[in-house]
Amino acid sequence: MTTWQGWHRFATTDPPAPPQPDAPPRSRDERLAYHSAFVTIRTPAISQLATQVRTLMILGRHQQTTARPSLIVTGPAAAGKTTALLNVGRACHLAHTRQNPTPPGSAHTAVPVAYVLVPPGATAKTLITEFARYLAIPVTTRMTQTQITDAVCHTYTHAGVHLVLIDEIHRLNPRTTTGAQTADLIKDLTERLPATFVYAGINLPDTPLFTGVRGAQLAGRATLIDCGPLPARHGTRHPFRDVITDIENALDLHHHRPGTLPRHAPYLHQRTAGRIGSLTRLIRQAAVTAICDGTERITKTALAAVKLDHLAEQHRRPTRRH
Repeated sequence: MTTWQGWHRFATTDPPAPPQPDAPPRSRDERLAYHSAFVTIRTPAISQLATQVRTLMILGRHQQTTARPSLIVTGPAAAGKTTALLNVGRACHLAHTRQNPTPPGSAHTAVPVAYVLVPPGATAKTLITEFARYLAIPVTTRMTQTQITDAVCHTYTHAGVHLVLIDEIHRLNPRTTTGAQTADLIKDLTERLPATFVYAGINLPDTPLFTGVRGAQLAGRATLIDCGPLPARHGTRHPFRDVITDIENALDLHHHRPGTLPRHAPYLHQRTAGRIGSLTRLIRQAAVTAICDGTERITKTALAAVKLDHLAEQHRRPTRRH
């Protein structure tokens, strides 16, 4: 998805759909493929991000003199940050193309969204080259960073990019020379491109991105969206259990009893530490196993048999008492 062709294919391909009551049953292979891809569960963070992106894009639409306000999606690993980023990007892409359809016979399609990954050990030049690669802007080894940046700004503006998504932003360290230059490049792009920028990364407030002069500039312009673990209870609501219910309702198993998984919410919260990524992986793996072994249902025993990511398994391990 870090090229326009890949992003366009992702944004315009219908996401997996849960089973419909009146539809004919799907085959075993179809159901295995469905649980592998699965639906996007709309978490509180996704809803908040969608609202904030829509608002900031309107606020920044006519802003010309300074960098537009931006958003930062942060949280621990396996918290659903990239999922939230991609979900909002797809919604923005589809909304823009619905409102601005390509004229018949036109060879120029709208490019409302750009999605860029910060490469490991990023320098300003390698990052701007990633921006160029997204829209297949020709880059030669002889081109300077300034020349590539000028080409990117010209092409992105001409293509009508309104939303720039930058993932893995925690890879930047402004305390180093190359990291500082890369952070300055991003600031330059926010001032030159008529677009709203959304960044995503792991535990960003605890990184050097929020320290020093550059960190103060970023913190002063960006709104923070926390994709932290969901609490088991928030006031009178049970947000984690509500997400489990949504996941269960999307399952395509022949003999699973509705309400089984929400009853195990305390166990699932302890098992995953409230991380959405770990939760969906746990239930999807159990669903695939249930199809393969013919039980067609998920029980607590089946959930306990699934080995999760190392982070979740560490949390699951009981603390020794001395």
